[in-house]
Amino acid sequence: MGRLDWPALLRLGLEGLRLSPEAFWRLTPAELRIMLGASAVAPLSRAGLDELLRAYPDVEKEEDHG
Repeated sequence: MGRLDWPALLRLGLEGLRLSPEAFWRLTPAELRIMLGASAVAPLSRAGLDELLRAYPDVEKEEDHG
């Protein structure tokens, strides 16, 4: 992960979003990204789901009778 450009982010928060300095500094970087229009997490695609299913298949456990 790259370094954050705090001066630019602060400018966007204060001028673009009209946040108070206190409100800006209470945000997490993820919250700020969402407020600026970036999605925090890309939705899981069908291909991604299929990959997870191959990596972690459902396995039936044997019943323990005893």
